[in-house]
Amino acid sequence: MEPLKQQTDIARAAALIADPSRARMLKCLADGRALPANALAGEAGIGAATASAHLAKLVEGELLTVEQRGRHRFYRLAGPDVCAALECLALIAPPLAITSLKQSNRALALHRGRSCYDHLAGQLGVALMAGLLERRVLTGHDGIHRPDQAVRDRPASYGHDAQYRLTPSGRTALAGLGIDADRLPPRRRAIRYCVDWSEHQHHLAGGLGAALTARLFEMGWVRWGRSPRVVHLTDAGAQGLERSLGIVITDR
Repeated sequence: MEPLKQQTDIARAAALIADPSRARMLKCLADGRALPANALAGEAGIGAATASAHLAKLVEGELLTVEQRGRHRFYRLAGPDVCAALECLALIAPPLAITSLKQSNRALALHRGRSCYDHLAGQLGVALMAGLLERRVLTGHDGIHRPDQAVRDRPASYGHDAQYRLTPSGRTALAGLGIDADRLPPRRRAIRYCVDWSEHQHHLAGGLGAALTARLFEMGWVRWGRSPRVVHLTDAGAQGLERSLGIVITDR
């Protein structure tokens, strides 16, 4: 979300997202993972040939990238800015009608814990951020979004008003989890935050947010849910966060 230096073709991007089938496939990919065409077709409820045509348009429009793995093609979002755009659109879009218990459970699960591209969001992501601040792993703000005081911060987008910093004790604590803060991707800002659209608080993004999330998955402390983007904290994760960082997440 860097400042734009030229005029952009908003209509072209909007037209690509506007088709309901393409929108469903984009939302399905908003957790940053790559998925094959058949899985995306199933999520959108369309046939393989129709899905292939939609995916070709999204690749051509630079919203998706594609890679060949054997006989299958795997698609992923072109980058975190695409996910951020989808989150922003969710703020102004009318809610989809919930007509089944399955849809209701999915909506609740997304609020409880979800991925925001490659980092954690929802109640889980906000609780993790609050714990990192309380244990002084990070410092610089209290993590609460206050609309009346915000200058550039808006829900469902990267934050700019606060400047978080990793403390020396926090660096040591993260090293104990196997995260080397000195080896984060050099071309990506290490510490960023998003204003969570459902909780209206901050969750950790940037290189550190991605590294922490990847490590939690690697250790089995979080796991993917059955629905796209849904993330669950495991019992091992609850115990591990309390033991290693002193972070207690009770409502799971």
